[in-house]
Amino acid sequence: MRRHGAFIRGLQWIVVAVYALLILVPVFLPLPDETAHLWSNLTLIAQFAFWGIWWPFVLVSMVLMGRVWCGVLCPEGALTEFASRHGRGRAIPKWVRWGGWPFVAFALTTVYGQMVSVYQYPKAVLLVLGGSTVGAMIIGYLYGRDKRVWCKYLCPVNGVFGLLAKLAPVHYKVNEDAWRASYHPEHKIIPINCAPLVPLRNMKGASDCHMCGRCSGHRDAIALSFRPPAVEVVHFGKTQNNLWESALVLYGLLGIAIGAFHWTVSPWFIAIKQDIATWLIDRDIMWPFGTQAPWWLLTNYPQQSDVFTWLDGAMVVGYILTTGLVLGTGVAVMFGLATRLLGKWEWSRFNHLVQALIPLAGCGVFIGLSSTTISLLRAEHWPVYWANDVRAALLTAMTLWSLWLCWKVVARHATHWVQHILAMLPLIGGLALVNTAWWLMFWGW
Repeated sequence: MRRHGAFIRGLQWIVVAVYALLILVPVFLPLPDETAHLWSNLTLIAQFAFWGIWWPFVLVSMVLMGRVWCGVLCPEGALTEFASRHGRGRAIPKWVRWGGWPFVAFALTTVYGQMVSVYQYPKAVLLVLGGSTVGAMIIGYLYGRDKRVWCKYLCPVNGVFGLLAKLAPVHYKVNEDAWRASYHPEHKIIPINCAPLVPLRNMKGASDCHMCGRCSGHRDAIALSFRPPAVEVVHFGKTQNNLWESALVLYGLLGIAIGAFHWTVSPWFIAIKQDIATWLIDRDIMWPFGTQAPWWLLTNYPQQSDVFTWLDGAMVVGYILTTGLVLGTGVAVMFGLATRLLGKWEWSRFNHLVQALIPLAGCGVFIGLSSTTISLLRAEHWPVYWANDVRAALLTAMTLWSLWLCWKVVARHATHWVQHILAMLPLIGGLALVNTAWWLMFWGW
């Protein structure tokens, strides 16, 4: 990868061109009607590409290969680095380096995407994905020099990708002894430009590395290596953890994301909305039923008979946030109890335990996004009878993976086997709560 860096840069620009085609051209085309087909309508092709294939399988690639997508293929990464190369080169301000952005950006993007129906309409795609790309270019132009400041701090999915990459069986391993031995007064070594701002000498794990290969072989101390998939969570996770990562897992992936997938099929959502609507009508309060909100604030496509009232918008946001709060807090309480059973309260131990949820959390986002894949295939009369069986198999496998990680992490903190067993009980309860949410969506409702 290091030797063929020019080819990789060229490939990045090809992806940029395809990405631009898929987000720009459908905006100028009429919305597909009931006669449009997946193989003949560019809008449906773009919808299927982004939400049916692109994003679900980018998540899978993080688990299998680390953040190769970020370093080799991501259009935003290529554009922000290009803008940085020709930009102002200012110092990165403190507000950009705030540790909460991975959670906040993910939460805001997820909720806003549901408000404007980003999975269905090209203008919403342009606004959400295109807006993120413009932001990446502006940040790149203003800050850093040949760096990916946006990717490091502000990308809405940076935190999610970093979590999933912890499970990857490959990473660039740094041999610190070889690094120290490489220092020689007569041997000048050309420094490496690490675009995502990773401190190479002390790099451990694959969470921050973009797997671009530029540092491969540097000082004869960095090499692409295989590793057990549990090593970063179980071993490095004991010291390399923080509360914002835990918030992203608990209230982001297992909370807000599930709420965003849930509301479209939830009978509770419909029942609550009807009760509120009846209450408003009985009191002659009619403004919440207005449909004057612009499309960039709430879904408004009358030609498709798809228009959100103010009540609809408030219900969507309220349902997602409430689901996120209830599920996130429920799982957090279970994992907090396990933390306390392992001894005096320590946030680092709690954060370490939460990392064991990453396989199940990532699986949930994958099967949620793949619902769009299944819906589009069903509309084309493709047989999708297998979908729920595959979902059940994936959830079972990832639950077992998370359970195994829980066992290994608890072993790092427990002092005897009784404590180990007792601490596992609330962790199993937390995993069961997450699976209950998915059972409701695909089987219970």
